[in-house]
Amino acid sequence: MQDMPRPRPPHLQRQVTQRGRVAWYVRIGKGPRTRIRAPFGTPEFDAEYQAALAARPRLAKTETTSGSLAWLIERYRETTAWTNLSSATRRQRENIFRQVVEAAGKVPSSKITTGSIERGRDRRINNMIGQIAVTE
Repeated sequence: MQDMPRPRPPHLQRQVTQRGRVAWYVRIGKGPRTRIRAPFGTPEFDAEYQAALAARPRLAKTETTSGSLAWLIERYRETTAWTNLSSATRRQRENIFRQVVEAAGKVPSSKITTGSIERGRDRRINNMIGQIAVTE
């Protein structure tokens, strides 16, 4: 007996193009279709699907320099260690990664030392303490 296929997520439509390629779209009701360009089943596909459901624009891919901190984070997202994490853990780490890339994404990874990590940690702790003192 064959396993039953898993149902598709809501509002996800599969279409085969004239050239025989598969294209995925999100369409809610009679609204506009939003194309999902990432390969089906990948974390990028899930992110684009969620963005389309929330009617947010797709995040533009930025060019990252090889060897930069942002490049290393992208490589980490391609590993099984990343894909084996729960979606909640990935979401939490994505928030952390977003802040790290904004602050130091273009810095070559060879320039990141233990001292620079400790200084950043101490700066965030001091900012947190300052915010707590202001609210009290």
